[in-house]
Amino acid sequence: MDFALMLSSIPDLLRGCLLTFELVGLSMLFGMILAVPLALMRVSRQLWFFVPSYGYIFFFRGTPLLVQIFLVYYGLSQFDSVKESMFWPILREPYWCAIIAFTLNTAAYTGEILRGAIQSIPHGQIEAARAVGMSRPLLLRRIIAPQALVLALPGYSNELILLLKGSALASTITLLELTGITRKIIAETYKPFELFLVAACIYILITVVLARIFYFIEHRYTAYRRPPEEMEVRSKAVEKT
Repeated sequence: MDFALMLSSIPDLLRGCLLTFELVGLSMLFGMILAVPLALMRVSRQLWFFVPSYGYIFFFRGTPLLVQIFLVYYGLSQFDSVKESMFWPILREPYWCAIIAFTLNTAAYTGEILRGAIQSIPHGQIEAARAVGMSRPLLLRRIIAPQALVLALPGYSNELILLLKGSALASTITLLELTGITRKIIAETYKPFELFLVAACIYILITVVLARIFYFIEHRYTAYRRPPEEMEVRSKAVEKT
């Protein structure tokens, strides 16, 4: 074990983490923007809304992320119409191709998570809101969205962690994120075990931090679902302090 190499490689690997955070953060942001209408279309009773959203989610959940990255990065470039379009300056860059592929992928999973959360809301609440004259946008904003977002937190945290690990595939299209930097140093030092071990520890550390953040958020906004005994103990602890 070359511990000196492991320690000296940490600064370079941490710089690769910055690109990893960019890829994951932008993809989750754009994916959420796309996932919300997808989820609403999935729960719609209108076929022209339901069928396209179902087909989209079925395709991106049923194919490997690596294949999707290759379809965007290598596949689109074979069409002359794409090369001559206004989008070619974006589609020829591996950075944006990775973000597009990650966004399309996570939007499918997040849309399905939100769909399940929406359908988990008791139907009686929706009927009561309609009975008092709430419009559909108001019903969505005051009743459905707040509860669905809380219910979706556990699944969404898992999706974020899965996308973080999936971001390692960006190295296959020449991006030097965490895994890409690791492979670059390995090509120079021929010490794969030590370097991949350091990279794995960094991934684990990031995963633990993200999991704890989501646990705190979920614990804060799901107090109403905890047993009354736990709430009583917590209130007494607060009074003593």
